[in-house]
Formats: sequence, C-alpha cells, structure tokens
Amino acid sequence: MDRLTRLMHQHHGHCDEVFAAAEAAARSADWPSCADSFARFRADLLGHLDVEEGRIFPAFERQTGNAGGPTRVMRSEHDEMRELLSWLDDALAARDADAFGDATETLLILMQQHNMKEENILYPMCDQVLGGDAAAFGALMGEVEQALAEVSHG
Repeated sequence: MDRLTRLMHQHHGHCDEVFAAAEAAARSADWPSCADSFARFRADLLGHLDVEEGRIFPAFERQTGNAGGPTRVMRSEHDEMRELLSWLDDALAARDADAFGDATETLLILMQQHNMKEENILYPMCDQVLGGDAAAFGALMGEVEQALAEVSHG
C-alpha cells in the first residue's frame, strides 16, 4: 500500500471507530455520550472531506487535467454524507434513537462503499500519478498529514 493510500485508509478507520461509538451510545440512549462522540465524528469526517477536496483532489486534477472523473463522483458522495450529518443532527437534537439509527445505517453503507472506491481506486491512482514528483508529493503529504492530525486531535 502506498503512502497516501495507507494514510487515508488509517484515517477512514479512525473515523469509523468514532462513528461506532456515537452509534452505540445512541442505541443505549446515552445521549450525552452520543453527542460527544458524534461531535468528534462530525469534526473528523468534515476535516477528512476538506483535506480531500482542498488538497488531494486538486493536486490529482492538476496533474491529470481531469476534474470530471473520479474526483467529481467522490465530491458528490461527500455532499450526500454532509446531508446525512444534518439528519443525524436533527435526530440527536430530538433524542430520536430510531431516526438516529436509520441515518447511521444509511451513512455507514455510503461510507463503506465510498471508502472502498477511494482505497482501491482513487488513492492508488493518486499515489501513482502524484508520486512521480517526489518533492511535490512529499510536500503534499506533509500538508495532508498535518491537516489530518489537527482534525483528529484538535
């Protein structure tokens, strides 16, 4: 597994763990814990999407000259995830375990499918296309690593 693929795969796993904590807290009607875990998940997920859309995708698009391919599909799915976050916000505010569970199930399926496409197709393409310029790729990876560290710990 190449450098970008490995890093982003690890961050997907981190987001999945925090998401699972929020989901478990909602199932047990521990709304304060759910709110805390969901706030962390929301920040981690949105930060992850921002890193992709603000750093990785533009670099890939510049290098390939293609903004209409896989990155457009990923951005569209990111928009769907953001919409589901608002559904989760509403369910959490209402302390509606059924609505929260329905939205988490939908988001989980979307994230699993999305992450598979990124980890098996897009990230390896990015590693291959962007890795040819070691200095530029190293700088990009430094930015991505820093941004993800800030998202996950800040």
